Amino acid sequence: MVGCALRTWLLGILMTIAASHTASAQTATRPPAGGVNSSPDAMIFYVAHGADGACGRGCSDWIAAEGTVQWDTYKRLINILDRQNGRRLPIVIHSWGESNLNVAVGLGRILHERGIDTTEGTTEVAACAGKADADCFALKRTGGPLDAALNTKDARCDIACVLILAGGIHRTLPPGTRVILTGMEIRNRVAPNVSDEHRDNLTTIYGEQFRVYLREMGVDTELLDIVDRNSEQRHATEVPQGDWARLHLVTSAPQ
Repeated sequence: MVGCALRTWLLGILMTIAASHTASAQTATRPPAGGVNSSPDAMIFYVAHGADGACGRGCSDWIAAEGTVQWDTYKRLINILDRQNGRRLPIVIHSWGESNLNVAVGLGRILHERGIDTTEGTTEVAACAGKADADCFALKRTGGPLDAALNTKDARCDIACVLILAGGIHRTLPPGTRVILTGMEIRNRVAPNVSDEHRDNLTTIYGEQFRVYLREMGVDTELLDIVDRNSEQRHATEVPQGDWARLHLVTSAPQ
């Protein structure tokens, strides 16, 4: 699991098309979330606390996962999970940008092994009201807990979100969530020039690995058939809410 994530330091699978919801321009003022090679938009994790039922029946605490999945994101996920002293807080995903899909699969496996539930939504931290993005980011970097509300209006789930979501023991999506699948493309962070033949071979290899992962998680691999078509045709496809249960993307129907 960790070894798989580490290999992505050299070679990552990234979305060809950025997710429909992107980070605000203010995120350019953020310091890197990880080391010097980490993007300012790299996914971070922190504990949020809301009203009773804020994250589901009997749920008032969750772990917010927000940003772009990068080569080192798994380190921050393991760190926040290890700090919970055995509590299995659900993960609320809010991903954007060109994410490393190989690492997203690694995150899903970590969550599955830890027995964590997954969903999608935007965490709105009360203390961030009126603050610049960089100041809000500094608050979140502490890991929480932070008083917050969960906003599921206009929720969107991109490819990275789907792969992370798939690792949840119980998987839910808020009603009305737009599940938008784009294509994927091989890129090398260190050496950008990858031959077409090598790219095609790696695309096939990683595609099969993703299918194995989804089957292990109980999710229909038809989702990857859609991604493959989008890679060839360079467009995006929205998966309607009526197909979520059929594809086993969720483990219970939206309420």
